[in-house]
Amino acid sequence: MDDAYYMNEALKEAHKALAKAEVPIGAVIVYEGKIIARAHNQREKNHDATAHAEILALRKAGEVLGGWRLIGTTLYVTIEPCPMCAGALVQARVSRLVYGAADPKAGAAGTLCNLVDDERFNHRLEVTGGVLEKESKKLMQDFFRSLRRAVQ
Repeated sequence: MDDAYYMNEALKEAHKALAKAEVPIGAVIVYEGKIIARAHNQREKNHDATAHAEILALRKAGEVLGGWRLIGTTLYVTIEPCPMCAGALVQARVSRLVYGAADPKAGAAGTLCNLVDDERFNHRLEVTGGVLEKESKKLMQDFFRSLRRAVQ
């Protein structure tokens, strides 16, 4: 299994969010070659600003592994994490982050800032961006385009 395989799994989660009229972002967490957590955005459903795909996946992975330290895990997410999610990845000690498309408005893994690789923190993540970037970006663009059409 390679990064594209796991990113496809994250894209499946993003499509679940899309079907629920949520911002289509999906995430999976992999540990020792196995997906241990899956999630997608659920802010609207949960009425919760923190119900991002990454946060929900971190919670599930913590339950599976029996602790909050997720050392040795890789989080795959369709869009570059925001500052809240990037901070949570650092706090959870996730080892690696793989994302699809950069987020020019909120990206905190290298685009606007780089919380996941800041030497001032006690933990840094290895980061790979651009995996299935076109698919991830198109999903977001189509979603927001349809929202703008609905408002007009």
